[in-house]
Amino acid sequence: MLSAKYGEFGLRKAKKYTRLPFIILIHHSHGFHFHKMDLTTTFGNRLTEKLIMKKISILIAGFLLAFAPVKADEGMWLPMFVKRLNYVDMQKQGLQLTPEEIYSVNNSSLKDAIVRLGRGFCTGEIISDQGLMLTNHHCGFGVIQENSTEEHNYLDDGFWAMKKGDELPAGFSVSFLVRMEDVSSTINVLLNEDMTLAERRKAIKTASDSLQKAAVGESDYTANVKSFYNGNEFYLFVYETFQDVRLVGAPPSSVGKYGGDTDNWMWPRHTGDFTLFRVYADKDNKPAEYSKDNKPYTPKHSLPISLKGVQPGDFSMIFGYPGSTDRYLTSAGINYELEVRQPASVKLRRQVLDMYQEGMDKSEKTRIQYASKFASVANYWKYFIGQQAGLKRLKVYDKKKAQEDALAAWIAKDDKRKTLYKGVIEGFATGYDNLKESNRVRVYLNEAIFRVEALAYSFQFSGIKKAALAEDEEKFKKATEKAKSGVEDHFKDYNIDIDRKVFAAMMKSYSEDIPKENQPKDFKKMVSKYKMNFKKMSEVMYAKSIFGNKTKVEAFLMKPSAKVLDKDPLYTVMATILNHYRSEISPKINQENESLQRSERLLVKGLREMNSDKVYAPDANSTMRFTYGQVGNYDPRDAVAYSHITTAKGILEKEDPNNPEFVVPAKLKKLIQDKDYGQYIDKKSGELVVNFIANNDITGGNSGSPMINGNGELIGTAFDGNWEAMSGDIAFEPELQRTIGVDIRYTLFIVDKYAGAKHLIDEMKLVK
Repeated sequence: MLSAKYGEFGLRKAKKYTRLPFIILIHHSHGFHFHKMDLTTTFGNRLTEKLIMKKISILIAGFLLAFAPVKADEGMWLPMFVKRLNYVDMQKQGLQLTPEEIYSVNNSSLKDAIVRLGRGFCTGEIISDQGLMLTNHHCGFGVIQENSTEEHNYLDDGFWAMKKGDELPAGFSVSFLVRMEDVSSTINVLLNEDMTLAERRKAIKTASDSLQKAAVGESDYTANVKSFYNGNEFYLFVYETFQDVRLVGAPPSSVGKYGGDTDNWMWPRHTGDFTLFRVYADKDNKPAEYSKDNKPYTPKHSLPISLKGVQPGDFSMIFGYPGSTDRYLTSAGINYELEVRQPASVKLRRQVLDMYQEGMDKSEKTRIQYASKFASVANYWKYFIGQQAGLKRLKVYDKKKAQEDALAAWIAKDDKRKTLYKGVIEGFATGYDNLKESNRVRVYLNEAIFRVEALAYSFQFSGIKKAALAEDEEKFKKATEKAKSGVEDHFKDYNIDIDRKVFAAMMKSYSEDIPKENQPKDFKKMVSKYKMNFKKMSEVMYAKSIFGNKTKVEAFLMKPSAKVLDKDPLYTVMATILNHYRSEISPKINQENESLQRSERLLVKGLREMNSDKVYAPDANSTMRFTYGQVGNYDPRDAVAYSHITTAKGILEKEDPNNPEFVVPAKLKKLIQDKDYGQYIDKKSGELVVNFIANNDITGGNSGSPMINGNGELIGTAFDGNWEAMSGDIAFEPELQRTIGVDIRYTLFIVDKYAGAKHLIDEMKLVK
């Protein structure tokens, strides 16, 4: 599933975004008329022969295209440039809309039906004029889990609000893009290559702050400036954010997560990965905090829904908020991924998953508590395994090296280029080599230290200590109240027995895998004190600490003090390791970044200048993009060929009552056996299509993105990529890259025939 790499916990409720401090360690790297034409109508109206022949030609071309091999085109494109960069090509592939129907600032367009969830960890689309929003099941999984109890287990049973008053607060916001603007010239005029990294960042921030302030004015909008092409260009994005979002419907996990980790990132899939929410607004249709008085939001545009199904060669466009790609990563960067970051992440996550699973198997309560956590960790555990294999199998290092060699030769042919690009290519090898061990510490800080819930939780109390030492009563009170407000939420889904085991295992890995010279002296003393007995270290520290016990935390917050925190063993471990990272490791990383980021910026500049006839797409960075292509099959390896669709037959073929990942609900099984598919049946095959694939270029953050046909109608919801192209975030593979989507007819079938929530179908505009 396509949860964003650097924000996987963002798939949980927004109030939890700030519960884990991972982000501090991140390193760089409405409506309108759709024009349709019926051939019979054309003859009936006696239109000109020329027009008739044109339409026949289109039909013939479409017929031939259905049998033509489908090749993916790389690119996550900015909608504001659709007319200039992509429109002609999109028409050739089947687009019937005008550029203004795709992106417009002054009139409703497709962009007005697309929302960013929270800070961009997933995408959603508006599918009714009552603010009904569709996204993935795994994007809503945290909300479903947090509202689940042993008595009301929405994870297992699903949740359906049969009237609006039953809808549940989701706890996250959604944002609509108002407009985007190229501000590169305004910022770049302030920059030069003689600046230090700090000077460059300061100039960019100053200019960005001014641009953002001017863009927002007195409105309730928010704005931010984002860097593109590794710092060569800059764009301003203005958003309208709605805080009141409510859970409307979710299938049981046996539908929404059918296939579990086994099928994750794999094709063929049979997963109903969808959830429904609703956006609410005040009486003036403006953003407002949650209130019973709020009304369903009336959108500028909502997506009509196609019941026609998909065929090979059909146009497919995806709108969304892709999180992060590294398409300009160098050969040295590939080595770092394969030698340091990914192996460490896979190892540490596997350890954590085993301990989570052990605890979840013992108790239904614990299984519910840790369901979302487990899914979070497991998702990119498998992703990294697949990406490593893909990078090696597809020889991505060699491809990157050849690209760099070509750039070096181009640079060498011109004295001016030699001066501008001096040291750029060499800077990558040196930078990554010097950063290897420092970055290993950073990875372990994220994947091991902050994976321990008590340690991550204790981090939130740092503000109390800081305010106490500064004798700032106002900040002290504010920090304390903030901590109090989070206690119930934290301990609701916490199991101390699991956390103790995770602590012991992560401390052991940190101690053994990080070179001693890169470990804090006080940490090494702790380890020595317990004679490398990490189980004992865990037992003693958790017994003495407040952070594994709700009662102790509540007692502390009645009378908080810096002295108590200083004596708390778990807080001490966290502070010791984090302070060492900040004082000893981070400066080394920053120092190397001085030259490495220059090399990254100039590499992209050089590539675009050298290949000036090629249009390069910018890396994903959680801003709105669209990608276009076609529905189609693929051949992943010798003697293996995959169809473009899967059907409900496959659900029963995979069924295994003894495997939680492949349990089929009795009602769903009977519906499939009886072929009781209603209007959602595929007329060509006589089956119920579940999932389909298209060659769109997406990544994490695109989870929940709408898959749209050439008429601007919703045909599916993107939720995953395929195993054979797991290296695609770094190197796009046109023959292999596929997006997996839930066929919208399967989504509607589950809502209508399975859940009996036809009132939701009645909200939608169905196109037959």
